[in-house]
Amino acid sequence: MKKVNNNIINVIGAGLAGSECAYQLAKRGYKVNLYEMKPKKMSPAHELEDFCELVCSNSLKNANVTNACGLLKAEMRKMDSITMLTADECAVPAGSALAVDREVYAKAVTDKLKAHENITIINEEVTDLSTIEGIKVVATGPLTSDGMQDYLKAEIDEFLYFYDAASPIVSADSIDFDRAFFGDRYGKGDADYLNCTMRKDEYMEFFENLIAGETVILKDFEKKEIFEGCMPIEVMASRGIDTMRFGPLKPVGLTDSGERYYAVLQLRSENADKTLFNLVGFQTNLKFGEQKRIFSMIPALKNAEFVRYGVMHRNTFVNSPKVLNAGCQYKKDENIYFAGQITGVEGYVESALSGLYTALQIDYFLKNGKLNSMNSKTMTGALVNYIQVTNSKFQPMNANFGILDTAEFTFRIKNKMERYQGYADRALLEIDDVITSFEGEK
Repeated sequence: MKKVNNNIINVIGAGLAGSECAYQLAKRGYKVNLYEMKPKKMSPAHELEDFCELVCSNSLKNANVTNACGLLKAEMRKMDSITMLTADECAVPAGSALAVDREVYAKAVTDKLKAHENITIINEEVTDLSTIEGIKVVATGPLTSDGMQDYLKAEIDEFLYFYDAASPIVSADSIDFDRAFFGDRYGKGDADYLNCTMRKDEYMEFFENLIAGETVILKDFEKKEIFEGCMPIEVMASRGIDTMRFGPLKPVGLTDSGERYYAVLQLRSENADKTLFNLVGFQTNLKFGEQKRIFSMIPALKNAEFVRYGVMHRNTFVNSPKVLNAGCQYKKDENIYFAGQITGVEGYVESALSGLYTALQIDYFLKNGKLNSMNSKTMTGALVNYIQVTNSKFQPMNANFGILDTAEFTFRIKNKMERYQGYADRALLEIDDVITSFEGEK
């Protein structure tokens, strides 16, 4: 292997993973070059010039530690995560979820990184790692540019991708509030969601048009694999007439003055002023005209102004169990690391965690000449260990309690929420040991 040059560390990509990674390295005293091709070059799904732009949704999912992603956020806060702590500062009402004003959040993270004395911002596209000296962290994310993708394909045999989709956004003043009401499921939370109601006949007409809607033809790739956690609504509808009513149009627990509905679409605020709302769970690959026509069939959206239509885009990732060491270090070159969704984690929070974790491993490796190991008793450890385990059909993974190590768990609680609370209590104690382990052996 090549000798590691630690004079400077180059982080390529300023999404959640790259931003987190750059910050964690900089705060530990390393000089960091943070490469970001925006605003010179934009991906098909990005609109903002700032870093950490949230594309699919403005939600960072559930905030409660009895939820796997909520627990991951709590662990990251203990590790001084810039992405999570800044999200707390930029939060908008979203019931039990942590959602942010996208533009405020992106600007806040960008300003903090630009102000750091150890971080140099380089607005250039990187398409060849061999042109950069020192350690390189590939954090180019699910929308890796064509140039970098071609380079990685040529260098790495196990290079994969799947497809992801984003929901439309509508203006609040165009919504018909005669057919919508604020409220959270079962009355929990602070009534942050706007519920758009549908009767059976309205749902049936919407369903028939949705499954017949014209979609954008994807031509650039040989396979069209759709990740189950971000499935286009039209694909979901095609799986059965009631599939949506067990998913994003689930009416259970949502009533207005005692009235029950056949189906309910929830809208979530995009910004603190609640002037914009996104259609929760309505990621789509429908053509823009079809989105306007079909989604306007939902009564509350009959006159809706779509300020952004849904888009479908590529998610790029490597076969981490085969090509990466523990610590997301490339097996063929210890100068190269990967971070974020390109490693096979899925989701905003998970991507940010991967960037944080990779930074910790780089620091540990440079000081100790080896990578650190982690158990799966924390959500952090469970997630990073998952992507390092050989799997015959490796696919991206969200944080979930199914990957957590419970073999030595002493609690035997039948109630699911009490059991999850037990997992969380243990994890939040264990994460202190994780932090200590990365600080040791120097």
